Amino acid sequence: MNVVTPKRFTIDEYHRLISLGFLTQGDRIELIRGELIQMTAKGTPHTVCGSILYRQLDRLLGDQAVIRKQDPIILPNQSEPEPDIVIVRGKDEDYLAHHPYPQDILLIVEISDSTLPYDQTTKLRLYAEVGISDYWIVNLNAYQLERYSQPYQTIQGEFNYLSKQISLANHPVSIPGFEGEFLDLSRIFPTGDVW
Repeated sequence: MNVVTPKRFTIDEYHRLISLGFLTQGDRIELIRGELIQMTAKGTPHTVCGSILYRQLDRLLGDQAVIRKQDPIILPNQSEPEPDIVIVRGKDEDYLAHHPYPQDILLIVEISDSTLPYDQTTKLRLYAEVGISDYWIVNLNAYQLERYSQPYQTIQGEFNYLSKQISLANHPVSIPGFEGEFLDLSRIFPTGDVW
């Protein structure tokens, strides 16, 4: 009996597929644990939330860090995800030769509605495994921010975060690494008929 196994790609092979034109920007693919994963189309709330969040972070942090929006990061577990927002050390020019590595990353933010279970399980474990210290999920379904910190590995070998904090739409939250800067969640989760 033959066993069917999916072809897994290394990051170098993935980049080669892109350079040869087999994958394009319009394909909306990301590499997760060596597998090519089709990204879900973003609805209007997701797009608006991402735009507001990006502008707020850019205004608050200025040149203190680089804020990337839906750009790749390179993880050692054969993954090159494209999180909604990533705050990285340094300046933009530091990433001309390569996308940010885990040691460059201060915060990853995923904006979730239809992808919530995936972001709370697969993405969470992926980021915890490589030691991303702070991972946030903007939960559009529940109007709350889920803040995960302190990655660890269980005795069963699973990766997770020790700390999970929930912040509601009316709470200001401190940005990891920039404790004097507070994000206004009421702007991210508008109320009324807008949403």
